[in-house]
Amino acid sequence: MIIMNARAWMDGRFRTGVQVRMTENRVSETGEGLTALPGEQILDLEGDYLLPGFVDVHIHGYQGEDAMRGEEAVRRMSRGLYRLGVAAFCPTTMSAGPEETRRAAEGIRAVRTRPEPWGARVLGAHLEAPFLNPDKAGAQRKECFRNPDWACLEEMTGGTEIVRLITLAPELPGSEALIRRAAAAGIHISVGHSAADAETVHRAAEWGADHVTHTFNAQSPLNHRAPGVPGAALTDDRLVCELICDGVHLHPDIIRLALRCKGADRIAAITDAMEAAGMPDGSYSLGGQKVLVKQGEARLADGTLAGSVLTMPQAMENLIHRWHIAPEEACVMCTSAPAASVGEEKAGRILPGSPAPLTRWSGDWRMKGILPEIRT
Repeated sequence: MIIMNARAWMDGRFRTGVQVRMTENRVSETGEGLTALPGEQILDLEGDYLLPGFVDVHIHGYQGEDAMRGEEAVRRMSRGLYRLGVAAFCPTTMSAGPEETRRAAEGIRAVRTRPEPWGARVLGAHLEAPFLNPDKAGAQRKECFRNPDWACLEEMTGGTEIVRLITLAPELPGSEALIRRAAAAGIHISVGHSAADAETVHRAAEWGADHVTHTFNAQSPLNHRAPGVPGAALTDDRLVCELICDGVHLHPDIIRLALRCKGADRIAAITDAMEAAGMPDGSYSLGGQKVLVKQGEARLADGTLAGSVLTMPQAMENLIHRWHIAPEEACVMCTSAPAASVGEEKAGRILPGSPAPLTRWSGDWRMKGILPEIRT
């Protein structure tokens, strides 16, 4: 298929006059004046915007599925997310015992090794536990927390090659050793569920941390004399900040503040979605805990936020329409920036080798669909 007459997001700008060829569910060629092969479909976008597929590096579940439940759940997540325009994602774990976490890691590994043909690509696991501070547990189960330890990491993953990202509280004993070893192995470390002061966060960046989990949430607060995790995150250029752009987790001014401090290429829009995303209000589960979803908010019985029901297309539209972020910046935050934050070079961009789907948007920035569409 050749896509033509689009305003395509490429090389950090919207380009016209460029065609995009898609072959076997990937971008295979870009350029001007591409010639159709015999029988090849030509799709005229009539001036609509063409964006890379979304990249979500922090997502627990979707449409009744949870990454902790193993291979079939991750496969169904992959297929469902593709239909939303997500090209790649990091299935994200919750705090659990070593055996349960290992089963989840094995399921993630299986889908990464044998991908769904019409599914979002699995980049690797995001381990959001167990190396967390009990004082900033959020919706994670404290009884499963551990101090950072490489042997524990290997035990609960069955091999660290499946791990792309680890959320960790750097004030815990053992943090420096694990961060340094993980960084040397190509695993990205995210500061999160942490009561660390700013100085500790900067030290973590020196050790190799390069990411901050759902910035401002489940971490020490920003104060004028004690800037905490958010203060360090906003001022340390080595750190990419995750933001949950659902209108619940963050005030709009915080999103604008983060963007002014970091720039779009150092902000990763995430969903932190749990199984109720894409589902009606009701009772659900996260990490073995009952979650009540009402009017777009997912909370434990005590009122603690328990992930979100956000999707990446909604995050993009929220940024543009609710908070008036420039489309160019919103596009980066939802595609190439999260991809780059975990070392991914193909997803989140439109270039040869980039995975499908791409997304089509109207001139007034409403998503119209995915390309290529799912074959039936």
